[in-house]
Amino acid sequence: MSTDHLDVLIVGAGLSGIDAAVHIGKAFPDKSYALLEQRGELGGTWSLFKYPGIRSDSDMYTLGFGFRPWDGKHAIADGPDILRYLRDTAEEYGVDQRIRYHRKATTYEWSSDDQRWTVTVDDTETGATETLTCDFLFSTSGYYNYDAGYTPDWPGFADFQGTVVHPQHWPEDLDYEGKRVVVIGSGATAVTLIPSMAEKAGHITMLQRTPTYIVSQPKIDPIAETIKKIAPKKQRAKLIHARYAAITIGFYEFCRRNPTAAKILLKRWAKMHLPKDFDYDTHLTPPYAPWDQRLCVVPNADLFRAIHSHKVDVVTDHIEEFTPTGIRLKSGEELEADVVVTATGLDVVAMGGADFVVDGEKVDLGEKFTYKALMLSDVPNFAFIIGYSNASWTLKADLVCEYVVRVLRHMDKHGRRVVVPRIAEGMHPEPVLDLTSGYIQRAAGKLPSAGDRDPWRLKQNWYFDKKFLRSSKVDDGVVEFS
Repeated sequence: MSTDHLDVLIVGAGLSGIDAAVHIGKAFPDKSYALLEQRGELGGTWSLFKYPGIRSDSDMYTLGFGFRPWDGKHAIADGPDILRYLRDTAEEYGVDQRIRYHRKATTYEWSSDDQRWTVTVDDTETGATETLTCDFLFSTSGYYNYDAGYTPDWPGFADFQGTVVHPQHWPEDLDYEGKRVVVIGSGATAVTLIPSMAEKAGHITMLQRTPTYIVSQPKIDPIAETIKKIAPKKQRAKLIHARYAAITIGFYEFCRRNPTAAKILLKRWAKMHLPKDFDYDTHLTPPYAPWDQRLCVVPNADLFRAIHSHKVDVVTDHIEEFTPTGIRLKSGEELEADVVVTATGLDVVAMGGADFVVDGEKVDLGEKFTYKALMLSDVPNFAFIIGYSNASWTLKADLVCEYVVRVLRHMDKHGRRVVVPRIAEGMHPEPVLDLTSGYIQRAAGKLPSAGDRDPWRLKQNWYFDKKFLRSSKVDDGVVEFS
């Protein structure tokens, strides 16, 4: 068993991990840091998912890093282009040399006597175990299980004689050309892969229990392209970034404050691309308000155009049971299928599923509160990244990384070794992810909570957070330095 010590340990080498590593490396060239990655390549989501048509569900001008703006042509980019961007970023800033692959952190143990974390790490290739120590621990592993997605236990599921695929484990050799495909789900994954699969499949049925609000967005933004041509070079990225941030966050606020008007707009925009006989109210009107769950974006109305071609049908119903040849619905209808794709969501885990222990006491993350949505109550020298649910992930990730740099600089300047947020009495828990999506509801009790007052409150507003995290005092009387 080997042991070595690092100033900062970053867990996860996806988008957030690369973001964190660049910020730490630039701010503290003399500090030692490394990234642990349980898989054999960087990129997180963008190297894990291989299903047809995988792409961003946020615009790339805000999903790109603030320190290295996206310069591609597509506002909605394909997965391989995003992965290439992440690899290039990691190489340009030397992050790729700091990644330790096939390393899964299983236990984090904090010792107040030693003022450091001891991290137990499994080698996912050899099964060996090693131990690391670090002064500051930074979790950038997101909030879902990379090993498996979520699939319900439907009656008769084992009897189905066709092929069943979950998008999180897409086989490279899957043959669906000319075949009958049923995609179960109505979220971002389903609306992404259906138009791409429709090019080869004989017919696709999108089977949903509950509809989702879907909005079309240009894959190439003509206004962004104009800005690139006429604006000064130093201002282009800032102008495009500001435009997309304003549109995304502004439309979210409009939807939350004017749900009836938002429903009318979303229906009008969608029906511009759908067949005249399409039953919008049944298939695209959810029983909840816009942004109670995340809106799905389709580039250039590709899903709507696939429906228009009649190669794709939408069925809104509940599954009664699987049969050997397909799926029987509660309405009595049976959908015959050669291939079933279970785009049924994620399995949520907190901080990569590792165990936390503070001074010998195991920590229940579900009982902790999130300080500024980036640190945990009574957990020392620890930060994490969870992006926005209503805007691009990176908008939040950039701000968290900047704030962690501020905290570490404060500690260096004042000779402090430990920082820990202390919770006030009587705090009322609020969801840290303010959506009603199924995967969020299934995670009840697994994730820490936000609070009902500042600085524990969850804002989900980039404009507020930008001001709050960049200008608020680090030593604010809530965090304890020692």
